[in-house]
Amino acid sequence: MSRKVYFLSTCDTCKRIMKEVGVDESFELQDIKFNPVTEEQIESFFEHTQSYEALINKRARKLKDTLAENPVKKDADYKKLLLLDYTFLKRPVFEIDDQLFIGNAAKTIEAIKMALK
Repeated sequence: MSRKVYFLSTCDTCKRIMKEVGVDESFELQDIKFNPVTEEQIESFFEHTQSYEALINKRARKLKDTLAENPVKKDADYKKLLLLDYTFLKRPVFEIDDQLFIGNAAKTIEAIKMALK
């Protein structure tokens, strides 16, 4: 069973969710601030979502300014943003076996709990 979580150690929401779902030593942890996601990891996420936009944290403070300078014209532009700054990734991202769970919506958290049972 493979388990990995991509998170931000300074994010209280990430910490709360990780505690709530019971992240333990069976998980590989990747703090994206200190170990940013790679292009290969983003491609792997894309295989699950079929959309780079689905990976974007629309509430990221830097996003509005960045989009003003570099408007998104196609989905691949979101990939460039994901590689540009770690804060643009919607988080946390859980990989549990062959499933991917992105973000902090209540239904996503419940789905993570179910996948871990």
